[in-house]
Amino acid sequence: MNLLGIDFEDWYHPELVKPYVKEIQHEPRMYKGLDKIIDLLRKTDTHATFFMVGKLLEDNPEILDKIIDNGHEIAFHTMNHDRIDSTQFKENFQDEIQRFSELTNNKSKGFRAPTFSLNQKSSWIIDELEKTNYKYDSSIVPAKTNMYGFPNAEKTPYKISSKCLEKDDPDGKIIEFPILITKFLGKKIPAGGGFYLRFLPTKIIKNAIKNYQKNEIPGTFYIHSWELTPEFIPKIALPKKENFVTFHNIDKSFQRLEDLLIDFNFTSFENFFQNKEN
Repeated sequence: MNLLGIDFEDWYHPELVKPYVKEIQHEPRMYKGLDKIIDLLRKTDTHATFFMVGKLLEDNPEILDKIIDNGHEIAFHTMNHDRIDSTQFKENFQDEIQRFSELTNNKSKGFRAPTFSLNQKSSWIIDELEKTNYKYDSSIVPAKTNMYGFPNAEKTPYKISSKCLEKDDPDGKIIEFPILITKFLGKKIPAGGGFYLRFLPTKIIKNAIKNYQKNEIPGTFYIHSWELTPEFIPKIALPKKENFVTFHNIDKSFQRLEDLLIDFNFTSFENFFQNKEN
């Protein structure tokens, strides 16, 4: 069984978009596409984990019930989609996780760092997640990119600790679910969603999932809400590189994800734990 995490964030949250959008322009729109996403999950008999930016729940609290009532899970993606390796975020973290806990009635047991910004500088967050009784994290990409990644990290789920981010720590209390990767032209690359779903031929991603299944490894896949509902994204003037990474083939994201959900079984992290316990 594979794992599906939907990073529910708005059009102005992506790392490469933030510098080009003034805060006064931050008009939430992605909540308008939630029904479309839930309908896709219902159609493909898929349960998912929604890694939610908390501020969107504050602005539209009805989102929570819609996600939970349809059998999906809610998890924490910070309150404002800030990188977790900044000094300011560390100072605000206790307040953020408390606010999110109140917004979700203590339902969240999982975390994903925006832009996969879990690294040596931000490893402290694993200790904090342990203190707040979180069960898992999904912020490690076992491949190196220009923006993130640990090329030597485990591919299989493992116990992570602040002292050991890449390998299993027997004393760790948080389970890490690394993002799906593959090899392309002899190099490790992410294959678990986002830009790579839009950029790579779907056959390569399907082969990566099959390879994981052959080795009995759950493939962890992610997709952004705005990639599935691009019709709600306003026109944004971005430099060529930022525009390519953020929007290349975005009109194909929905269909490509649907194809994967039809061909493979995906579930939420919560259901994965329950199935393991049973």
